[in-house]
Amino acid sequence: MTKWLCRKFALSEQGAKNLEKGIFWSVFAYLSLILPMGVFLQFLFEVLTPVLSGETVTPPLVKYLIICVAVLVVMVIFHWLQYGSIYIPVYAESATRRVTLAEKLRKLPLSFFGQRDLSDLTSTIMSDCESLEHAFSHIIPQFIGTLVFMLPISIGLLVMNWKLGLAVLWVFPVALAIVALTKKWQTAAGKKQLKAKIAVADSIQEGLETVREIKSYNLKEEYLAKLDEKLDIAEKEQIHSELVIDAFLVAGQMFLRLGLASVILIGNGLVIGGNVDILTYFTFLLAASKIYDLLSLVLTNVSEIYHAKIQIDRMNEIEEQPVLEGASEFTTNGYDVEFDHVSFAYNENEPVLKDVSFTAKQGEVTALVGPSGSGKSTAAKLAARFWDTSGGKIRLGGTDISTVDSEALLKDYAIVFQDVVLFNNTVMENIRIGRKDATDDEVIAAATAAHCEDFINKLPNRYQTLIGENGATLSGGERQRLSIARALLKNAPVVLLDEATASLDAENETQIQQAISRLIQGKTVLIIAHRMRTVADADQIIVLDRGVVTQKGTPDELMKQDGIYRMMVQLQQNSEAWSVK
Repeated sequence: MTKWLCRKFALSEQGAKNLEKGIFWSVFAYLSLILPMGVFLQFLFEVLTPVLSGETVTPPLVKYLIICVAVLVVMVIFHWLQYGSIYIPVYAESATRRVTLAEKLRKLPLSFFGQRDLSDLTSTIMSDCESLEHAFSHIIPQFIGTLVFMLPISIGLLVMNWKLGLAVLWVFPVALAIVALTKKWQTAAGKKQLKAKIAVADSIQEGLETVREIKSYNLKEEYLAKLDEKLDIAEKEQIHSELVIDAFLVAGQMFLRLGLASVILIGNGLVIGGNVDILTYFTFLLAASKIYDLLSLVLTNVSEIYHAKIQIDRMNEIEEQPVLEGASEFTTNGYDVEFDHVSFAYNENEPVLKDVSFTAKQGEVTALVGPSGSGKSTAAKLAARFWDTSGGKIRLGGTDISTVDSEALLKDYAIVFQDVVLFNNTVMENIRIGRKDATDDEVIAAATAAHCEDFINKLPNRYQTLIGENGATLSGGERQRLSIARALLKNAPVVLLDEATASLDAENETQIQQAISRLIQGKTVLIIAHRMRTVADADQIIVLDRGVVTQKGTPDELMKQDGIYRMMVQLQQNSEAWSVK
């Protein structure tokens, strides 16, 4: 049962056990709701039966007052146990679900994120999880609990009088079928509604991220018009989804009420025929009114479970994604990075790298150059196992990196990308990401080596200054120097530099080049650059064009060849002489 619940509702093992407990106490909580009706009926039987026989009876009020208090206590206990087993654990399970999804996302290859946008993933982790809090606290336990509760009640009614029992119960399977058979339409409407909602969130996020471009190009009216259109579509899909659900739900609930009419018709006939006494007939009328309220809630729950299943399926889709698995412990014979006939494609039949082979040796700088889109950045990311190759192997010190856990592998890598990612934290903590156990003195030493001291000393609180989301208060050069300080602090044997100086002015570039010189000493260095002067002192240059290695050698060797490298050098030399006239 536990495993089935885990699979069906994307629950942790503890969450499934809590759900089982919640269902158990929900059954008793609903059974306790019948107790007042039972006490009332018992009172009527005890008082009215003698009266109907012509006897005078003194109502035993004290006894029934004590019974009522006892029933109230039992109801409070069962509902308290139900509350404690459902509502409180639901929030703990919601936190567990979010952490589990985040951990799963952390282990997925970057190719997955290329197929899903940020708004979609954020919606799954935040909005979907929040919606499921309601489903697992108010819907699913009560739904299953009510169905289980109905079993003994149905048996009891049929034993008392099978004709009246059938009169009460026959409508429920039909009403449930009306709602259940519309699952296809309800699910389709729910998916459209969710898709429209994500489109709105995506548009808002896009607007926040590109607000400067929207203002500078006078695109405000165009952007707001598109956002309004998406909001209208989302509203339309919301209304359509609710109409689909409510139309069939109301139909099922209306049909459910026919049961009371059938109880009255059959009951009257049985009473007139002398087959049932008036008190038994009254018992079935009272039971029917109470049962139909609960069954009406069951029909509502069915529709909400359909909607929750859409969100559960989205979570299961993430959970079922293959991760980059491998050994957490591994050894290498040095730190040479070897590409052995490597091929790779983001999408099938669209190769980015084709049969690429080269070795970046330890203690040397290997540069990847070539036109935009030639596969340089892809090769660097493959070297760090951000993706797995489509063909061939990449080895680190002779060890196939596809056999190594990606996080364990990255302990040997220091990476500096052109697009620096910083966090809304202090300067000190942003650098310390390079090595979490580093002391303050070690962080300051790394910052000094990366030429960060000059701008850090100008900040209001120096190393304790908050730098805003993604380092919003810093310039591009300052942000880049912080990323190099991180890499210096990590002091990993393999260094990947992807356009580390591309967006910098001459002064910043000179400072960062000096910092990089300290960073790469004695290490395996794989550098990507469009500026040919950046790689003029490289030990080896690999020229890529459309995913294929077209040239390989030292800068001097390649300058003697009539190829892409010499052409790029000459074009950049010519561009340096260009001026605005």
